Amino acid sequence: MIIVSDTSPINNLAAINQLDLLQQIYGTIIIPEAVYRELIDTSFPVAGAIEVQTLDWIQIRQISDQTMLELLRMELDPGEAEAIVLALEIGADQVLIDEHRGRIIAARLKLNYTGILGILIESKRRGLIVAVKPLLDALIHQAGFWVTDALYNRVIELAGE
Repeated sequence: MIIVSDTSPINNLAAINQLDLLQQIYGTIIIPEAVYRELIDTSFPVAGAIEVQTLDWIQIRQISDQTMLELLRMELDPGEAEAIVLALEIGADQVLIDEHRGRIIAARLKLNYTGILGILIESKRRGLIVAVKPLLDALIHQAGFWVTDALYNRVIELAGE
């Protein structure tokens, strides 16, 4: 399975010490250079920065379609734009992306996608975690991940909690 990730799933899962869920579900994760830079080129420590530099199951790839990238950069940040372009270029089975606008564009381009909440639900379904709620709460309170009340309740319902 070919999986391309944007910054958010890596950063937020690392922030709550659950980054290994990505490897357990998908094996290898591929990130574009812009996602790598968003994690390591900061003036302050960012969750996931060390991991993208050291974990061998996170691979960095360069994109080639600069025309498509420039079109997407009109609407998306660099990491999202490169993740979508890379997913298209390598025929990814799924792109991991949380931002609403990025998901709309991914869907328009016929890419399968999921985000961190879908990853948590899948992790529970596979028995990798006991419960979604404590991790969802940690995302909100520790990582600053924003979730509406309606979405929070829907995720808990989907997780059967």
